Amino acid sequence: MEGVGTSATLALLETIQRRRAEGRTVWDLGLGEPVFPAPPASVRAAIESVRSGDLRYGPVAGRPALREQIAARARAAAPNGVDIGAANVVVSNGSKQALFNACFVLFGDGDDVLVPTPAWTSYYDIVRLARARPVPVLGDPAASFKIDVDRLAAAASQRTRGLILNNPCNPTGAVYSGQEIADIVRLADERGWWIISDEIYREFSYDAPATSLVSVSDGFDRLVVTNGMSKAFAMPGWRIGWSIAPMPVTRLIVSLQSQLTAGAGNAGQAAAAAVLEDEQTESYLASIRDAFRRRRDCAMAALREVDGLDVVAPRGAFYCFFRTPARGENGDDAARFCQRLLDAYDVAVVPGDAFGTPLWARASYSADDDSVREGFGRLAQHLRDSSLSPGR
Repeated sequence: MEGVGTSATLALLETIQRRRAEGRTVWDLGLGEPVFPAPPASVRAAIESVRSGDLRYGPVAGRPALREQIAARARAAAPNGVDIGAANVVVSNGSKQALFNACFVLFGDGDDVLVPTPAWTSYYDIVRLARARPVPVLGDPAASFKIDVDRLAAAASQRTRGLILNNPCNPTGAVYSGQEIADIVRLADERGWWIISDEIYREFSYDAPATSLVSVSDGFDRLVVTNGMSKAFAMPGWRIGWSIAPMPVTRLIVSLQSQLTAGAGNAGQAAAAAVLEDEQTESYLASIRDAFRRRRDCAMAALREVDGLDVVAPRGAFYCFFRTPARGENGDDAARFCQRLLDAYDVAVVPGDAFGTPLWARASYSADDDSVREGFGRLAQHLRDSSLSPGR
């Protein structure tokens, strides 16, 4: 455990909360948490669940009806006929537990797991908790940091057991095309690797729908898909996530979860089921997607006013990833840049060392319109006022 760090994003949240408690205004561009209200159907269902006395232990793998709804949604993204049933689904306490479960049952001591980098900060430590070794695979900045089969093959060894792919990507906002996904799946099939596909942002792809791995895979033998309610449905506090995996893996995940947490909370599962079956859900998702597209355009308009700034054009998720005006390779200047931004401009962003790229930083446009406009305006001003040239 001494080699496992605290989540950088959650640590930043504590700093923001502490400063706000002191009476300071902080423009939070750090945490990736949608500020929209949860779908009304979720609130009604949760209240009814509690009022009805639905307070007993439930199935470890989740309620059958919810598991079937999740499977049906996955089948809709798999026109090639991949057989996905409720038995392949395990509902967990958030998608982070689903990722941990998958890594813990698939990987172990002596295994390497390829992690396309920059990547969500928790991937590296979750792999370490499974006693495996995360192997960062740095993407090409000219290609929005996306990795390809050549980079994966070059980073692989006889110890390589699998990889974690996030599409759309946190922190860059990059979106892999269907062909890029198919090429990665083909390489993994050839090498006998597992793929854990984190698709928590799949509903937020602004130019074209993001490809689910189940739609390009000929089978489901070495693929685990994770997702949840936190991002697309603005329900992070409900802690409902899930994995979809082959039956041998699902059975192991159920055994593991039975010893860790048992099933997810009943009220949260009732809320999730109500949302997934509600006929208003697709229009709700469309409205959130449109709002994020508007906020992305506002954020990028501010950043593009900074001459020479290297910034990834986000096609999905809700993050802008930019190079800080730092010198050297150790990222000290980048971390100081982010600290000065917080101290002088009251704007919080996440330094890139949390994502494996210490010269960069992530700013989220998941806040409300006014916060995005003001926060990114202040960020752009700090970049312009910096004594170092951006992108150098």
